[in-house]
Amino acid sequence: MALADAPGSLGAGGLPRRGRALPRLLAAGAVPPPALILLGILSVQVGAGLAKHLFDRLPPSAVVFLRLLTSAIVLGVLARRPLRTALADHSPRSLAVAAGFGLSLCAMNTCIYQAFSRIPLGVAVTIEFVGPLAVAVLASRRARDFAFALLAAAGVLLLARGGGEHLDLLGVAFALLAGVGWAAYILLSAATGRRFSGSTGLALASLVAAAVAVPSGVAAGGTALLDWRLLLFGLGVGLLSSVIPYTLEMEALRRVPPRVFGVLMSLEPAVAALIGVLLLGEVLDVKQWVAIGCVIAASAGATLAGRARDGGSGDAPGG
Repeated sequence: MALADAPGSLGAGGLPRRGRALPRLLAAGAVPPPALILLGILSVQVGAGLAKHLFDRLPPSAVVFLRLLTSAIVLGVLARRPLRTALADHSPRSLAVAAGFGLSLCAMNTCIYQAFSRIPLGVAVTIEFVGPLAVAVLASRRARDFAFALLAAAGVLLLARGGGEHLDLLGVAFALLAGVGWAAYILLSAATGRRFSGSTGLALASLVAAAVAVPSGVAAGGTALLDWRLLLFGLGVGLLSSVIPYTLEMEALRRVPPRVFGVLMSLEPAVAALIGVLLLGEVLDVKQWVAIGCVIAASAGATLAGRARDGGSGDAPGG
């Protein structure tokens, strides 16, 4: 779950010029766009795995704070020039939309980290995926897309019932709330992208998200936040979970059709489950893997159906 989980809504040219060094390097290195997308997904989920390792030393709220703070600092530096005049250059309504975007970003990350602390990584990410899928289905109102929604709901129900033992229902609830936050993130990301140029809106939203996370993060983390080793881990979580995948996604979106991007992003629950097995020892049973497959199939199907309905031009944004 990167900062650009609503790909393209902030514009394919979202990074400031100095922040485009990595995309230029990736393009020059002829890294295939699908590989960029998969690397971005892998980066997000490895970051989530590291975050879950930190829960033994820091509460989820403190880790969320470190992640959002890292993102806000990096994006704030990259967009520092337009940010200096953002308040004067934009209407109160536009600023309110960007602030709402930041609140959704904070809520989404807070809820999914609370879910990570209670249920397996792959299960939490799969349940969270219901949020963007609901946005796609409700926007279409076609019977076929509602069938995809039912397929995803069946997958979530299978996960909630668990395998040999039932999942923590509070963890499931937090994952569902994270999905709601992700849905709000997608809608507000698009609204922010229409009002702000480049990555200014995203940087502003990140600053709001980090500021909102300060009270709970500092209160939960306490003096442990002064440990430089934990801060270093938090920096790594922020870079892996937000900054790196955002950069990779933006480069990929310049070179592949959005349809391809959406289908590949549908693999994220499976990658999360694999990272859970490899990094955290969270072994899932057959029924849970089938449930994850249901959500992946529903997400990919809704993406393909949506692009076909919109004409399927296949043009990658930004040229």
